[in-house]
Amino acid sequence: MDCREVTKTRIPFKERPDWADVKPVPQDDGPCPVVPIAYTEDFSETMDYFRAIYVADERSTRALQLTSEAIQLNPGNYTVWQFRRVVLEALGVDLHEELKFVDCIAGENTKNYQIWHHRRWLAEKLGADAVTNELEFTKKIFSQDAKNYHAWSHRQWVLQALGGWEEELAYCQQLLDDDIYNNSAWNQRYFVITRSPLLGGLVAMRELEVNYTVQTIRASPENESPWRYLRGLFKNDTQSLVQDSQVASVLLDVLTSQNSHVHALSFLLDLLCHGFEPSQELKSAVDVLTPQSCLPDLALTKKICSILEHADPMRVKYWNWRKSTVRVQSAQSQNADRLANLSMQG
Repeated sequence: MDCREVTKTRIPFKERPDWADVKPVPQDDGPCPVVPIAYTEDFSETMDYFRAIYVADERSTRALQLTSEAIQLNPGNYTVWQFRRVVLEALGVDLHEELKFVDCIAGENTKNYQIWHHRRWLAEKLGADAVTNELEFTKKIFSQDAKNYHAWSHRQWVLQALGGWEEELAYCQQLLDDDIYNNSAWNQRYFVITRSPLLGGLVAMRELEVNYTVQTIRASPENESPWRYLRGLFKNDTQSLVQDSQVASVLLDVLTSQNSHVHALSFLLDLLCHGFEPSQELKSAVDVLTPQSCLPDLALTKKICSILEHADPMRVKYWNWRKSTVRVQSAQSQNADRLANLSMQG
């Protein structure tokens, strides 16, 4: 059913012959409502008739039409959506047609929980037949709002429940080619390499992904997303991160460039807390950036915190706290690494 049908000139239910047998059920707000809602006449009448068929549990074609009109007036009414599903199943309606209705409603309500829940229900019923349509639908949403949480959540559910992984990494690449700052695309890329049954998992993909990520960092070192993605590539394997030559190389490149150093310094600080042994070149790069007010024999970790206090003033108190507790942080991080290694060996 096309939702545009219900936007035509509305005829009140009380004037429709096919509704003459139904006695509407008014909303009961009690004898003295504190703040009564000023519903429109059309909305009140529609919901009065909806309550009547809902109480009667009427699963008919006219009940389905009524839910269409009620949803058009308020797409967030979860009771109406739930009853619509009951009626759809009772009537054996073609669910592909129902998807068209949802497409129309969703066009102006892309962040409506009830619509996305209903869409998932439909996709679940349709199974593999729904994969292509659902992936294309979310692409359409992303072209309007690249960070729509509901659409990303739905897309991930479709991939895991119904399939469609074959082109997903390429799609993430396309999104990042269009906008390297699209943190939602970075998140989806990580989801794909860690969840896709076609790619072999995180460890199998790590080298290729590190290559891609460090190239991106060199091009846009001020972009926080690839730095976080790089950390994620070594999840639960900090020692491999500490020992990766590409990581040390990109840190040196960024710290000796004229670009933003905040994320590189923050990354280096965390590596040092995990036992990273920096080269003399890296130490010299940090020395060049260190404020003259710092003592010359200050520990490297504290030098980095001092630089960040100036370079990242929004978090000056955080970096001051890191500087005052860095020794404890290092001990805790390295103990945690040792326990993780023992766990993996066991």
